[in-house]
Amino acid sequence: MREDPFQRAPATRVWLLLGHKAGDNTQVLALAERLGWPCEEKRIFYRPWELLTSRLLGVTLAGIDCARSSPLASPWPDLVITSGRRNEAVARWIQRRSGGHVRIVHLGRPWADPGCFDLVVATPQYPLGDFPNVLMNSLPLHRLSEASLAAARKRWASALAPLPAPRTAVLLGGNSGASVFTPAKARHLGEMVNGLARSRGGSVLVTDSARTPPGVLESFLAAIDVPRHVHRWGRSGEDNPYLGYLALAEQFVVTADSVSMVAEAEFTGRPVYLFSLDDGPQWWRRGYNYRFDALVHRLAMSLGPRRMRRDALGMMRELVHQGRAAWLGDAQAKAPSGQRRDDTMAAALAVAGLFTTGRGDAGDSR
Repeated sequence: MREDPFQRAPATRVWLLLGHKAGDNTQVLALAERLGWPCEEKRIFYRPWELLTSRLLGVTLAGIDCARSSPLASPWPDLVITSGRRNEAVARWIQRRSGGHVRIVHLGRPWADPGCFDLVVATPQYPLGDFPNVLMNSLPLHRLSEASLAAARKRWASALAPLPAPRTAVLLGGNSGASVFTPAKARHLGEMVNGLARSRGGSVLVTDSARTPPGVLESFLAAIDVPRHVHRWGRSGEDNPYLGYLALAEQFVVTADSVSMVAEAEFTGRPVYLFSLDDGPQWWRRGYNYRFDALVHRLAMSLGPRRMRRDALGMMRELVHQGRAAWLGDAQAKAPSGQRRDDTMAAALAVAGLFTTGRGDAGDSR
């Protein structure tokens, strides 16, 4: 019988640092669930001056609202799993107070030097450099599993049964970095998706998300005349069919700004098509690109340290190069392979390795 690495080398006490960003928390919880070790959630709340104290003082709780946050006291854990800049100082403070006993796993791009952590699990959108303790997964961690998809398939099968196959699930993101999701882009996307579904006699399942700008979903729907099922994110009283879409769609179209939704769609093992919101080198001709956030992002990516830059679009191009996705509307591209890859399991195995082979050798999953 094959030995289970998670049973062979369990951390008997694990703390999960959870902050204000749902995406960061999802990755932390996803890794914890895959490990299956005893965990305790630690909710962290921040003071307005947190960025200043973290940058100037480093390992400190001065930027944390300790009265509102979960207690941080001995007995100290064996492992801390964290994500996001704001919790870095907290994790390192815990390790220092434990006398160096605690191992820290950081998910995503760290602001501190990666060498400050026992393991960093990142993705190629962040050029962190060559560190032995960095695991460079191809996509972010997620909480999907065979069991969750099977349950969603059972839950939503009857509701989506009237929609003719093949069903194309469209997952709409929003403004990200320098990319702006406009109603005109949404209309163009809708026309392409409608043509794809119509050519095969299929239907469309579409959902927006928390980041989708006003008017985008409506502009997309204006171009759809095939049978469709629509979910508007955040509308009270509606069951969210997102997992049902993942379980029952035959193919996916995802806006390339959302690496998390791309990761979840790819986990299903079905073809994934990408739609880029990028305007390319002629971006300056578009008035909507002069938003404050977009301009600040362009400036930071041009002038900031290389390790602190982000290139999500480049990561999507690599998926296309590997045949794991295709650009929607690219007549020259081969259909995506629909291969399944479980980066969450790769991260869990690397964490288990911290307790069997020592610190600081994560390898590379690519």
